[in-house]
Amino acid sequence: QVPLVESGGGLVQPGGSLTLSCRASGFTLARFSVGWFRQAPGKEREGVACASSSDPMTYYAESVKGRFAISIDNAENTVHLQMNNTKPEDTGIYFCAAAALAGAGTVRPMCTIPMTLQYRGQGTRVTVSS
Repeated sequence: QVPLVESGGGLVQPGGSLTLSCRASGFTLARFSVGWFRQAPGKEREGVACASSSDPMTYYAESVKGRFAISIDNAENTVHLQMNNTKPEDTGIYFCAAAALAGAGTVRPMCTIPMTLQYRGQGTRVTVSS
């Protein structure tokens, strides 16, 4: 059983929308901080968006603020990333991850500080191109 499985990647035109989903199996997302990360060619891994059921704050990278939205569906044990107004620079491999962090103030470190991620998916490719 693969702990995290992403879906929803593909080709989208600039300005278009795409929804990524990540379903967890074998553990409960509500007990972890979760996030979406991306790896673009020639660039370092970037924490795009992180959230937690136990942290009222949500973190977004500056490059995606106002365009992307992360949401957790605890009933489905799934985390989504809604990508709107996409740009060519959003192209990359997107993967979801879960870290054993809980409580207020945990989502920003998860996205910005290299740390052990207890679970991560294999990734889904997103290409923004006309």
